Amino acid sequence: MSAEQGSSKVLALAESETAPDSIEALGPVEPVGPIDSVGTIDSVDGDRAGEAVPDLDAVPAQALPATEAIDTRTLSRSLFLRLAALDEDSPERAYVRDTLIELNLPLVRYAAARFRSRNEPMEDIVQVGTIGLIKAIDRFDCERGVEFPTFAMPTVVGEIKRFFRDTSWSVRVPRRLQELR
Repeated sequence: MSAEQGSSKVLALAESETAPDSIEALGPVEPVGPIDSVGTIDSVDGDRAGEAVPDLDAVPAQALPATEAIDTRTLSRSLFLRLAALDEDSPERAYVRDTLIELNLPLVRYAAARFRSRNEPMEDIVQVGTIGLIKAIDRFDCERGVEFPTFAMPTVVGEIKRFFRDTSWSVRVPRRLQELR
């Protein structure tokens, strides 16, 4: 699920498990058991007709993931711990940083929605807010005991406000004079 679709829940945990302190604590993923019953696809694309598909009713309930899930904050914390442990120039660090940016884009959209009534396209406001998010990710220290959204929101909103300050008139100018510009 992409950030566009609002992926606020991405990993499943049992009710008794707590959030991991590092990404290594997640461990390997257990494979799903064998599926006994199989049906066929009758009509999809011509090249896939008659292809075998699993019968989902035959999958045992314990093989399906738990309904409790890790939220964005917990996963962000794990990724920030991983980010702090990586070298500045490593490609894995760039991947973790990009993942954090995509994971927290709903926070930017939430902050940008407050400025929806302004006469700027929403895409521009989200883009400027994303710049604030990137600055917040680069400056965040997870050892301080502050949640990332609490730290990032003022930075994102401040970047959006700076955008409006830079693109608007500082003194109230009549519309007819603004249009002459």
